Amino acid sequence: MHKIKTYFRSLFAALKIEVREHRSSFLVYSILRFLVILVLIRQIMLGNYENIFTCILTLLLFLVPSFVQLTFKVELPIFLEILILVFIYAAEILGEIDNYYFSIPYWDTILHTINGFVCAAVGFSTVNLLNRSQKIQFTLSPIYMAIVSFTFSMTIGVLWEFFEFSMDRFFEMDTQKDTLITTIHSAGVDESIPGFTMEDIHEVTLNKEVVSEKGYIDIGLIDTMEDLFVNFIGAGIFSICSFFYVKNQDRFVFIQNFIPKKKEQDKDYLKQEIKNRVESD
Repeated sequence: MHKIKTYFRSLFAALKIEVREHRSSFLVYSILRFLVILVLIRQIMLGNYENIFTCILTLLLFLVPSFVQLTFKVELPIFLEILILVFIYAAEILGEIDNYYFSIPYWDTILHTINGFVCAAVGFSTVNLLNRSQKIQFTLSPIYMAIVSFTFSMTIGVLWEFFEFSMDRFFEMDTQKDTLITTIHSAGVDESIPGFTMEDIHEVTLNKEVVSEKGYIDIGLIDTMEDLFVNFIGAGIFSICSFFYVKNQDRFVFIQNFIPKKKEQDKDYLKQEIKNRVESD
């Protein structure tokens, strides 16, 4: 029990050091954290418990980059760290609470494209670190590294859609946003009709009440497929760039802004904090 307490105390102390290490990312972190706290206070005053939970979750997610660096002993590029922080704020606060998903066209599409790009970078970085490890005999060619990068990103995208579907299915939420369409192509609804097309749909009626005056509600299918498609685009762009980066690192230097590196021994803050606390005890 004492070892567990020592570990968590060391973890929190190391997190504080890690968060403050990079001035640029810490400035962005501080500004976004302050904005989230303001939103949190407002939601508490309004008594909106769902948004309160979203704010608390956002504050915890802001610590993810630092937590990853500590536990996996990697150094995230400052640009990538800032991008992750801004992405979290844009998705949770602006998207969910400020309703940007509905008020700003393609907000969700932009975020999913960025997500595909960043996840591909994470997949590439994992393989890249293994390729350079002296302890593991593991080497992949540039084309295979690009493929792993792409498939990793797509897998994360699919798992996220599984999560959204599960939340809608079992908790009656609406994370897979509905889309209104005016044309339906269907087959197999009626065995006597092999296939038919319904065009120019103006409204949908449920129990004699009009529930939509702009078209048929597709119940999230188009949203899911669009998310996966733009994830595919983001993952594809990074994978192609990563292939050429491995072939010629001098010409594709910008890719380094998305690739974590192995942390140096003197920056292993978690190990240092644990050692200091054990010695002080």
